[in-house]
Amino acid sequence: MAIQPCPNCGTKNRVNETVALAHKPICGKCGAPLTDQSDAGDLKPEVVTDASFAHDVVAASSSKLVLVDAWAEWCGPCRMIAPVLDQLAAESNGKYKIAKLNVDENPRTTSQFNIRSIPTMLIFRNGKLVDQIVGAQPKEAIAARIGAQL
Repeated sequence: MAIQPCPNCGTKNRVNETVALAHKPICGKCGAPLTDQSDAGDLKPEVVTDASFAHDVVAASSSKLVLVDAWAEWCGPCRMIAPVLDQLAAESNGKYKIAKLNVDENPRTTSQFNIRSIPTMLIFRNGKLVDQIVGAQPKEAIAARIGAQL
């Protein structure tokens, strides 16, 4: 089950992904068609690398808040919060962007921001690092830190 916010009224809807492939889901409250997550663009976390970080995070943060999830494939807590970040991205309605940075594959950016423990989430606004969250946190705590910077 995935949570998809209605683009019309904002109601959060539970959508069974396997059923959604065959039938277009609609909002339970207003009946509007729900956005397909595969076509959502900014509604999914974006993968960033050492090469793309300046453009996809620093420059992009001048127009909207960007949260960068520093993670590794072998990290259990990183895998635990991945669905939470997917939900937050889907609920963002374009107000902020979530990006994922694999620390094993991107040592330059990892070193630049002194990431020593994962998961670490970096929040950028107007081209600058404005907040940092270290360790797995509940969805509400991450959402509150994002909200405080909006």
